[in-house]
Amino acid sequence: MKQVVADNRPQTSAPAEPVPTRPATFNQRLQYWAALAVLKSLGWLPHKLARGVCAVLAAMSYWLWPRLRRVGLFNLRMAFPDWTERQRRHVIYGLFQNFGRMLADYSHFPRWNRDNIESLIIYEGFENYERAQSQGRGVLFLTAHFGNWELGSFAHGLYGYPCHFVVRELDNPLIDRLISRYRSQSGGTAIDKSEFARGVLRAFAQGHAVGVLIDQNMMANEGVFVNFFGRLACTTSGPARVVRKTGVPIVLGLVIWDAKLKKYRLRFDPVEWIKRDDSEEEILANTANFTHLIEEYVRRYPDQWLWVHRRWKTRPPGEPPLYPF
Repeated sequence: MKQVVADNRPQTSAPAEPVPTRPATFNQRLQYWAALAVLKSLGWLPHKLARGVCAVLAAMSYWLWPRLRRVGLFNLRMAFPDWTERQRRHVIYGLFQNFGRMLADYSHFPRWNRDNIESLIIYEGFENYERAQSQGRGVLFLTAHFGNWELGSFAHGLYGYPCHFVVRELDNPLIDRLISRYRSQSGGTAIDKSEFARGVLRAFAQGHAVGVLIDQNMMANEGVFVNFFGRLACTTSGPARVVRKTGVPIVLGLVIWDAKLKKYRLRFDPVEWIKRDDSEEEILANTANFTHLIEEYVRRYPDQWLWVHRRWKTRPPGEPPLYPF
């Protein structure tokens, strides 16, 4: 386990805030001020106290958001049919606690720096990232909605390795601007999902790393169907396509909460590229492999993955919907 890494890149100040391209409605302004008040209030508290407050909020949210709870339990019944309902509820409750921990940590992003980040998160398997980076062609940093996914690229930047990350623009332009400001404080650069190919290729041309979340449901025309917990799940093929085009090395990077250490581990694993004669078969095989690697970690730490997302919503042609809600 690597805990100390030389900060061999200059620290980068946060970029200037972008001007919203869409006018905000009255309701969006109210949402923004509420979100800002929550972040600032939690950020003002000592970190340990903020964690405690968010643990209480998470417990309340578990009961106040029955729709999320229902989706999560439905997904767990499909993924773990042999489990008892009590086991499933325990996992979903743990997931809500993970959300609370994430919120507390996120609100303190302005306080974290190279001198104190090791009290929150340490590296594990850093040599796998270092080996990929040393090739000088850029690095594809595969990740998922797992553990504290917002912390991964942020902490990596504080350690001296700022990277690009692919995001989807939020519906509320003011909150989108607020979230972007927090995310980018360690030198990271956002690439909008609508500019995925162009932005990622530009970053690789400059030898930079790019983090991509690969575990969300996609529309049928945006992805390919691969196995995930024994069911076909429509999954983005974008990462596999850019790797096939550029040949950049790949690492799997997940932020894992370690209850014994009382801190996170930013774990890097190497990912081998699977070659096929047919290009589409190669893209499908590698997308399936990426997804399989994610599944292995979800099975090991089930309460750290986003079960409340309808991961199997898009179905192959001719198949009926899985979700009754």
